[in-house]
Amino acid sequence: MQEELLAVWGLFISAFISSTIAPGGSEAVLAFLVTENKIDVAELVIVATIGNTLGALTTWFLGVVAAKKFPAEGVIPEKRQRSLNYIKRWGIWALLFSWLPVIGDGLCFAGGWLKLPLVYSCVAIFIGKAIRYIFVAYIFI
Repeated sequence: MQEELLAVWGLFISAFISSTIAPGGSEAVLAFLVTENKIDVAELVIVATIGNTLGALTTWFLGVVAAKKFPAEGVIPEKRQRSLNYIKRWGIWALLFSWLPVIGDGLCFAGGWLKLPLVYSCVAIFIGKAIRYIFVAYIFI
C-alpha cells in the first residue's frame, strides 16, 4: 500500500513538473505504472491529468504576471509570436493542445498573458491533457 501511494505521488509530481517550463517524462512514468498493473489505470490517468493541468496553470499564471509588466506585442519579436497568434486566433480552443511538447507551454503562457478566462482555460487544458494520458494508458494496457 505504501509503495502504491509513493508511486501515485511520484506520478503526480512528474506530471506537474512535465507541464511547467522544466522538461519531464510523465508519459514514461504513467506507462511504467500501467504495465506494473498494481494501481487502477483510471486512478493513474486522473492523477497524471490533474498534476499536469496544475503545472500548466502555473505556466498560465506566469503569463498573467508577465502581462502586468510587459505588453504581449511589444516584448516578443513578430516572428516569435507563434503561440500568441494561435491563442488570438483560436482562443480557449487552442489550449486543448497544451499537451504538445514545446508549444504547449507557450500556449498556456500565452493564454495567461492574453488573460483568457481562467475557468474555461482550466477546462480546455484538462481535456487536452486527459485525452493524451488516456491514449498513453491505452497503449500500455
